[in-house]
Amino acid sequence: MATDDMWIWDGGRVCLDFTNTLRYRWRTAPEETLRNPGDLALWLQQAGLLTPGIPDPGAAAVLPSGRRLRETVDRAVLAVADNRLPLSGDITMLNRSAAEAPRPALQIAVTDGRLEPAGTASIATDASAALALIAQDAVDLLLSAEIRRVRVCGADECALRFVDRSPARNRRWCSMSRCGNRTKVRLHQARARRSERTTAD
Repeated sequence: MATDDMWIWDGGRVCLDFTNTLRYRWRTAPEETLRNPGDLALWLQQAGLLTPGIPDPGAAAVLPSGRRLRETVDRAVLAVADNRLPLSGDITMLNRSAAEAPRPALQIAVTDGRLEPAGTASIATDASAALALIAQDAVDLLLSAEIRRVRVCGADECALRFVDRSPARNRRWCSMSRCGNRTKVRLHQARARRSERTTAD
């Protein structure tokens, strides 16, 4: 079973974090981190979409549909980010899945001695409904201006998807502490080797 440290949470949107559960997409055989229903349930719990500790007898059947949803989200998001329309079948799947999302629960708070609304919160009690929340987030992203900020990490061996929220909109890596630093170190070492060869000549 996967562990939480196997997953990367730098997408900026839960739907992008979900697409990133298929790692190294540039490879002929990417790395699947959702290998079994337990992995999917754990990811959904870590993402705050699924109530922990509740047995889900239908989880095994949900894994294939979860993977299909993940790839649907990925295709649709990359298409719209590139100013293209998603496939009609992908639109249909996203709409159907998003429609199954649980209704957000209205929250209350006490402010200055009065009851006031405190926003809404959604959490599912089964994996199928949790996946619907991911589809709902994807639909929201596709219809928002933020879709133009979706990027694919520029590191040679990454390809994770993320939202670029930098002020200049020029973020190249999914994470500066991971891919950014590794790339800079590699470039620095390459420059140093070239300089050494030039000096030797």
